[in-house]
Amino acid sequence: MNLPTETDLASARERIAPWIHRTPVLTCDTLSHMADASLFFKCENFQKTGAFKARGATNAVMSLSEAEALRGVATHSSGNHGQALARAAACRGIAATVVMPESAPRPKIEAVRHYGADIVFCKPTNAAREETLNAVIAKSGAEFVPPYNDMRVITGQASCAAELLEDVSELDTIIAPIGGGGLISGTAIACIHYAPHISVYAGEPAAADDAFRSLGTGTQQYNDAPDTIADGLKASLGDLTWPIVRDHVAGIVPVDEQEIVSAMRLVWQRMKIIIEPSCAVALAAILTAKPQFAGQRVGVILTGGNVDLDKLPWS
Repeated sequence: MNLPTETDLASARERIAPWIHRTPVLTCDTLSHMADASLFFKCENFQKTGAFKARGATNAVMSLSEAEALRGVATHSSGNHGQALARAAACRGIAATVVMPESAPRPKIEAVRHYGADIVFCKPTNAAREETLNAVIAKSGAEFVPPYNDMRVITGQASCAAELLEDVSELDTIIAPIGGGGLISGTAIACIHYAPHISVYAGEPAAADDAFRSLGTGTQQYNDAPDTIADGLKASLGDLTWPIVRDHVAGIVPVDEQEIVSAMRLVWQRMKIIIEPSCAVALAAILTAKPQFAGQRVGVILTGGNVDLDKLPWS
């Protein structure tokens, strides 16, 4: 597989710069003390649309030819990629359709509509997402922009880690949540080019642990309808992201549902910022596998903050 080059990464950053935030890096002495490590939190919960997904979706949309753009774009998403694609399409002035599971959080559905995209609902399985999306594309001819299994998207996501590496020196490790693998793939590629000494790790819900099982067996594993509070991490790895994870991710830490909720609550309480359950998985992994990260300088990507405030998991 030909990975994006350093030039590709730089071009993507330039392409998306007018449309996204360069998000801050925060620290928290309490959480670092709990982890026995120095933690540096890259706050993509402050990103446009409230999640890192704005990076990859914007790079994909702004990379389209005029002929492709005229047909509009379509995708499937539980929310964050759908919001990001809807906004990117609106910025370019083209149509967008998002296939969403019926179980998607209400705020994410409302946000996709706010950005002007059409929504088509489907059953909450990966198979239903793909079947429904295929019907949408067959009817409209729209350009499919996958949530993660697309080099335009992966290259856009790499900009997150690239910024983190510029802002924080001498990191030993970067960790992020893993679902379909777009962010972790982009993170690994950024480290290959800019900081090859850094180890890349991922946290994953134990209830949706296809990446953990894939890395453990050496062959790609799948989920269909996993039941986890981390709704943004239910997707399985793709045929582009799996080889990158296999070859360039040092390890994956599975975490249970209570560990995810506890980590989410800790960030709300100690850092005074809003993160969603999927986002909390990275911190949960650090606290679960504390000896793995003890004594290190660890970059932690906080992926998003799109939460249904009426359904907080500790209410």
